[in-house]
Amino acid sequence: MTENEQKKPIEKIGIIGAGSWGTALAQMICQTTPDVTLLTRNADLTDEINTKHTNSRYLGDIELSEKIKASQDLKTLVTNSDVLFMVPPAQHLRAALESAKPHLEKDVPLVICCKGIEMSTGLLMSDIVKEVTPDNPYLILSGPNFAHEIARGLPAAATLACSNTKVGRHVAQAIFSKTFRPYVTSDPVGAEIGGAIKNVIAIACGIVYGYELGENARAAIMTRGMAEIKRMGKVLGARPETFLGLSGLGDLTLTCNSVQSRNFSLGVARGRGETLNEILAKRHNVTEGVATAAAVLDFAKKHAIDMPICAAVNETLHNGVSVKDTIDALLSRPLTQES
Repeated sequence: MTENEQKKPIEKIGIIGAGSWGTALAQMICQTTPDVTLLTRNADLTDEINTKHTNSRYLGDIELSEKIKASQDLKTLVTNSDVLFMVPPAQHLRAALESAKPHLEKDVPLVICCKGIEMSTGLLMSDIVKEVTPDNPYLILSGPNFAHEIARGLPAAATLACSNTKVGRHVAQAIFSKTFRPYVTSDPVGAEIGGAIKNVIAIACGIVYGYELGENARAAIMTRGMAEIKRMGKVLGARPETFLGLSGLGDLTLTCNSVQSRNFSLGVARGRGETLNEILAKRHNVTEGVATAAAVLDFAKKHAIDMPICAAVNETLHNGVSVKDTIDALLSRPLTQES
């Protein structure tokens, strides 16, 4: 995007992903950028959003703005968008980008709103963008945001991270409103790592809660979980101060302390004895920490990063280890120095 293009107002925004977060973003963005189109996967949802102005499967009876347009026409949505928000589940980002690429103009910014690590490759979301759509600048939107609260118009803030801060500020102006405040940073890697790993730590905190180990233990898991986030960030070149911001400490605090969090609530159910399959069978939404737990462990092994909490979550979710044995293993680890 050239400097002149950056000064051109953003008038049309497309959103790929009509789950709870994608729909909430559409609700938020249309306050300041009224031409917002949400890509839907089926005719029933398209009709519901356009005529009833609800997305009952994901947002219950929350009334959506009549400004939001729903469409199944990917080509038209991508071609007409000044900025494209990518909100599929993390494990489907690559496929979503590949579908959009034939219709995507060079230099159109891509705002990545999903949090995770690709299981098949161990890549961050930004690395996938670099592979599939290298000609488009990308931004990471991450922070302590529950979709239902955003959709209801409650106040919130988030990190909008982009290596090109001019692009970041330009996009921030398009989504800034009286109820949503984006803070621009130039550390997208740090924002990504904080957003991805906190989901795994939140599962661990939920397990602690569900297993009734007390608030002291949950606080310890959150704190030592942040240490694991920082270790991974150091390897990938993230700035330490990023983890004290909205996409780090802010997101971790929210996700680890509320049953509204999909990851925390999944951990609670696992701590109370339900199997992963039993928990997932009851859910419509994707719980990103489940896939990220496996992906981050592979990454940690590859780079010799000590991430015992993430490893413990992976063991009890994917390798059949009981919650009790997982907790016992964590508590029996040798003493180390806090750093």
